[in-house]
Amino acid sequence: MISIIITAYKEPNTVGRCIESIINQQIKDKFEIIVVCPDEETKKEALKFKNIKHIQDPGLGKPTALNLAFKEAMGDILILTDGDVFLEKESINKILIQFNNKNVGAVSGHPIPLNERNRMIDFWAHLLTEVGAHRTRLEKDSKDKFLVCSGYFMAIKNNIIKEIPANSLSDDAVISNLIYVKGYKIKYSPKSIVYVKFPTTFKDWIKQKRRSTGGYLQIKQFTKNNDKMRSFIKESSGILKALSYPKTSKEFLWTLALINARLYLWLDILINIKLRKREFSDIWQRVESTK
Repeated sequence: MISIIITAYKEPNTVGRCIESIINQQIKDKFEIIVVCPDEETKKEALKFKNIKHIQDPGLGKPTALNLAFKEAMGDILILTDGDVFLEKESINKILIQFNNKNVGAVSGHPIPLNERNRMIDFWAHLLTEVGAHRTRLEKDSKDKFLVCSGYFMAIKNNIIKEIPANSLSDDAVISNLIYVKGYKIKYSPKSIVYVKFPTTFKDWIKQKRRSTGGYLQIKQFTKNNDKMRSFIKESSGILKALSYPKTSKEFLWTLALINARLYLWLDILINIKLRKREFSDIWQRVESTK
């Protein structure tokens, strides 16, 4: 039994495509689809499909929405995804294969940007998902090392964790760490593809990255695992890899701009999260350009 959990917020224009991409998967196992959202518009679109279970989200952030779903989900395996993405065919079957190994507790899918590569912010999405995420996960998976799953598309064994802290800024990192410290392996399924629209403005880029990257600073509050995929030092050591990615002189300049933007981001995180200790509600802001 598989429980597919879709967390969404004000995504009536995309949740239907997400659900369709799941229904068209030809999933071999029995499954249920659970949509967790607070707004009526998204709920209305989701319930146009048959056999959709809706959970009313109080609108307190994705961690709270996930915790509600964890309590209701009946599946042995939970598929976690978002209402503004969609899956490649057979992606779920391919991710489930990894659980043939009983030591596996979580598996990450493979996000691919829908953004074109002809604008700087859009090019950043391709560089970061390819060099920063995909290649890192491939390397760690090949060595059976800890890796962080993608919150856009991941699968976990049910009941390993009952809930995550409600103030988690990076829920995917928290879930991955909590499962790993319980002795389970975290694996990567590169052919389990999820298509994602990444931010198209610098303002939205900062909002999203402040939340996801800054969330890594919280990990030590929730778990003893210190084997992180992301940190300022690790990013600094990956600059040469980033500089090898551009194909044109324009992309090379955009890469240099990204390096400076990441430095600015880490400074922003240091000030707002580390020093000012801003509240979860201040940092968890909606990113409009990804919808």
